[in-house]
Amino acid sequence: MRAVIDLVLIVINLYWWVVIAQAVMSWLVAFGVVNTYNRFVAQVGEMLYRLTEPALRPIRNVMPNLGGVDISPVILLLLLWFIQRVIILYIEPTVPF
Repeated sequence: MRAVIDLVLIVINLYWWVVIAQAVMSWLVAFGVVNTYNRFVAQVGEMLYRLTEPALRPIRNVMPNLGGVDISPVILLLLLWFIQRVIILYIEPTVPF
């Protein structure tokens, strides 16, 4: 059972970095630093979008419109951090070795 908890924590940690990469990629595209006409950049952007959009869309639906500012990645990161802390502090200590 401990291995399953460790696997869940690793997946949460990896998804954390995917969300950060998606946010940085969206900023780079928005400010014109990278060009989406480049095939590699477009594929990376599409992959990051497909990985993060299922988790970000419900947050965007609930959040009010803040103009051009999208804080849904920040809320998702806080939610992932909260889930990770709950697992580490409350679930993991109760699982026997």
